[in-house]
Amino acid sequence: MESKKNPVSVAYEAKTALSFDQAVERCREALAREGFGVLTEIDVQATLKKKLDVDRDPYLILGACHPRSAHRVLSAVPAVGVLLPCNVTVSIEDGSTVVRAMNPEAAMSLISHPVLQEVAAEVGEALQRVVAAV
Repeated sequence: MESKKNPVSVAYEAKTALSFDQAVERCREALAREGFGVLTEIDVQATLKKKLDVDRDPYLILGACHPRSAHRVLSAVPAVGVLLPCNVTVSIEDGSTVVRAMNPEAAMSLISHPVLQEVAAEVGEALQRVVAAV
């Protein structure tokens, strides 16, 4: 697996030799180990086909939530809910399976608040472990 870590980037990213379905399953398992639940699932490939009759490679968005962290940030700054959940994507790009997880530090940097910065760092470390597990 080839992994990229750039704290100013919008996402943590890894390419994997796993198939799309294997990578999705591995992401779900890794998210669960880190205390995340998957709240939403968007099959972008199917949605674009249905709505626009566009063919594209598989692309899945998992809307993941870390309940303890979500509670902390929503208690500190209720408006931060517009930046939740933490999205993880699995896609096929140029024949490779790619996994990305949002960088919560980049997202939370939009609002200057010490609780948000602290939680974003903690959640960011967990999401980096999720990406690395794939």
